[in-house]
Amino acid sequence: MATINTQFRNFKEPTKDQLLRNYFSLPPLPTLDTSGSEKDGSLPVDRVEINAVLSLADGQEDSYAGKLYLLPPYLAFTSHDRKSVRFTVPLCVIRRVERLNSRTGVFALSLLVWHGMKIIVQLMGLRPTADLFCAYLRDALKKELQRGQMKAMKSFVRTCYSEYLIPASSHVADNEREDGSLIPEDGPSPMGEKTFLGGLGLKFKFPGDAKKLREASKTKLWANYLRSHGRNLTLLRYPQCTRLVQVGLPNRLRGEIWETLSGSLYLRFANPGLYEQVLKDNAGRTSTSTEEIEKDLNRSLPEYAAYQSDEGISTLRRVLTAYSFKNPELGYCQAMNILTAALLIYMSEEQAFWLLEVLCDRLLPGYYSPSMHGTLLDQRVFESLVHKCLPIIHDHFQDVDVQLSVASLPWFLSLYINSMPLIFAFRIVDCFFCMGPKVLFQVGLAILKINGEALLQIQDDGGFINLMRDYFTSLGDSAHPRSSDPRTRAITRFQELLLVAFREFSVITEETILSERQRFRSEIIHGIESFSKRSAVRNLRTLGRFDKEQAGKVYDALYNAIYVEPPPATALPPITSGDEPVERHETRIGLKTFRVFLSEIATWARDETIVSNGFQERVDREVAEHELIDRLFYFWDFSNRGALSFQDIVTGLDVIIFSDLMEAIEWFFSLHDKNKDGFLTKDEVLQLSESLLFIFRYEVGDAYLGAVSRFMTNAFEYGDEMLHQSSNPDEKLQEAPQIGSNQPYLNLATFRMVVLADELLESFFETDLAASFHFDPLPDPQTQQGKGGFLGGLLSTFVTDDSKKMFNKFSDEVGKTIGKHQVVHRPSIGKTKALQEPKAWESLLSPSQKSVAVSASTPSLRTSSSTASLATVTSESSLSSAKVPHLLQAATAATRERRAFAIDEAKDDDEADGDDAGAEDDAGVMDEVDAFLQAHDSGLTEADQEAAKELLTASPMK
Repeated sequence: MATINTQFRNFKEPTKDQLLRNYFSLPPLPTLDTSGSEKDGSLPVDRVEINAVLSLADGQEDSYAGKLYLLPPYLAFTSHDRKSVRFTVPLCVIRRVERLNSRTGVFALSLLVWHGMKIIVQLMGLRPTADLFCAYLRDALKKELQRGQMKAMKSFVRTCYSEYLIPASSHVADNEREDGSLIPEDGPSPMGEKTFLGGLGLKFKFPGDAKKLREASKTKLWANYLRSHGRNLTLLRYPQCTRLVQVGLPNRLRGEIWETLSGSLYLRFANPGLYEQVLKDNAGRTSTSTEEIEKDLNRSLPEYAAYQSDEGISTLRRVLTAYSFKNPELGYCQAMNILTAALLIYMSEEQAFWLLEVLCDRLLPGYYSPSMHGTLLDQRVFESLVHKCLPIIHDHFQDVDVQLSVASLPWFLSLYINSMPLIFAFRIVDCFFCMGPKVLFQVGLAILKINGEALLQIQDDGGFINLMRDYFTSLGDSAHPRSSDPRTRAITRFQELLLVAFREFSVITEETILSERQRFRSEIIHGIESFSKRSAVRNLRTLGRFDKEQAGKVYDALYNAIYVEPPPATALPPITSGDEPVERHETRIGLKTFRVFLSEIATWARDETIVSNGFQERVDREVAEHELIDRLFYFWDFSNRGALSFQDIVTGLDVIIFSDLMEAIEWFFSLHDKNKDGFLTKDEVLQLSESLLFIFRYEVGDAYLGAVSRFMTNAFEYGDEMLHQSSNPDEKLQEAPQIGSNQPYLNLATFRMVVLADELLESFFETDLAASFHFDPLPDPQTQQGKGGFLGGLLSTFVTDDSKKMFNKFSDEVGKTIGKHQVVHRPSIGKTKALQEPKAWESLLSPSQKSVAVSASTPSLRTSSSTASLATVTSESSLSSAKVPHLLQAATAATRERRAFAIDEAKDDDEADGDDAGAEDDAGVMDEVDAFLQAHDSGLTEADQEAAKELLTASPMK
């Protein structure tokens, strides 16, 4: 059966907080903490923002106007154009905060960070606003000091290569070979033992020719930038940073810059040792995910030397296994192996583990999930962008029935790693981490435009794929081989690709992508859910007496319940030996979700009240809680798993919905026969009566109450008589034998006779029980307008659910005050419309039996409730849309088979001849995107610039 993916249920539009977190590459923001604020006199730490102007104390950069955010435990800034300048720094890296004494009266702060860099921030706004921001900043810094994160800084930064690239007393960049390895130095290192993290490339070489990639020149340029703009946790992203990323990152620095730009560095800093702990806690454990991982290990970049050895394969296995156990709901999905294998070339296991977390959770949500809903959505967005930007190509594809996703889906799923030579794919990945997911769309559109003429000649999918394969193979060739200008001939096809992507398609922004995703999200969700429902119904072992349409309605009700009350986190699979088969789990729901599900389909499992208060008339619904519902949950748990599957629910409902009178009576009897011995004890008879009272609790009149009362009296009277006859068939006793409340007392035949003796109970079991189940979706409680119902209509049109609840509560209080508040419970059965007096009780015993039997005293009804904490086991599903089988086949073929490109072969070059050779290439490297800085405006007037420069020499206030 297909898994009902609860992660897909949360596939919604991102909130403002999520968008802010994504923009600043932040981990999940903690909930606001106001505890202790009154005790120590500090203000509650809040998330605040203020307009500000950013400057650097050394004066090397222009000042930029923007907005400063305090998002404890982080401080963030962005320029007004949201692309020129940005930084995100943990509060624990701030070593000193001083207010500057400015002659112009500007309220300015000087922030001294860990690496000795001084940041000057002018707080723009009213003085009280600036004072309040400073108060919040002060309290946040105090809390961070109490947490002890500042003490962890020294050991953490030693894991970053940039600390050894730019130590205080030497310049490691001058001691680096062309292939990125370090030339040994005489004497002890100023940083002590080198403990920085690195990837498999340190041992197995990095892809490509280091000299042709100009590694030494790139390293020097980055060293100069990091000296003046911070590094790792204190990195400031000025326009030159993006410029250097577009040129390409040096091999040894690539992993650190990736995790810094993506924000996974903050996760690694906040969770020291978690990766090793996950591996330790799950040592020897196997699951469906680990089986799939083993199948794909040897298909992960097999052309790279590290993955032809046990060391590389073991490293990849550990990272994928650790992530599958940390996120069991997602586990392991297609293309994760390709992506992780690529990351491990430049990153350590722990670095790759946290970056994989950020990719799956924030940067590419839904890409690496069983349903691939994120990938399918972005494919639909990409098709829309092709239609808008390249209409001729789009129309030609429509005419010849060529599926764009056949080629583009693997591009997005593997970040072009599985399609291009690695040295070029990693350049795109560099830009992806720096500028966000829009890069994938810009590069894809550029590929289609550059090959536009050839694409108009293709007639089928095969021709499309072959054309793209030939183009990617030639990315290292000259884009203008016949040009007479040597500089023009030196431009490669890959450089042309980046130029077209970032210049001609610069109109594709993050806002464009978000807007298009919002436009097509519901279409993708509907397609995937339709396919999922068909798969789930088709994979049922038995439908019973349901048809497929009815089973689909049951699935819809189950879907809604899971959406309202998601099952708890998936329990880890049991530890098994390598020889034992691993069971493929299906989605199961716990007791809380089952209560919601039953309230969707059974009238007696929910409390419905019609509320009128003079302003409105509405229907309120609440999920009922009773022992009968809990008993039904465990009764349908046929496999004793403590959770129900879709098959369990269909099988259980089949008995109720399609049973006749005798079958319904027998089912209700078995439901309360706890030990399944064919007898009910006295306690169980009372519990059965209580279940009937629960079902009839809101019926009009006392007719049903009287029916239950007669049932109890007859059950105990006849039960005592049957017990007397079975124990002493030939003797007449004056007293019935005494038995315990937990001893066998009433059998099925006697129970059936007692039920059939009452007309209401007989009607209930014959028709009303089955009729109380409705599988059509419940309409949302609508506010019905009556006299003066204008407020109700206005309410339902404009306000949110929370606001409606507040208004309903207020209007109810007003209605009570004016005497117009009325609450009426809607009956579950609803047969009796008028008040009816209960019938007089008539004994079922003959006169001769009455003379012998003495009725046992009827104990009072007692109520009990049982709750259970149930784990829900989920696994990989086959959710998809109507085009999913076709798309998945294309993705499978693309991600599991990757061509080896000769240009990626790692070469062992000689050491650099000296600084002069690298210096000649420095200018060439920077010329690739020389016009980049001209597109960035600081947002300040000349007067503002002068005021900012004056602060560079201002002294702190005493």
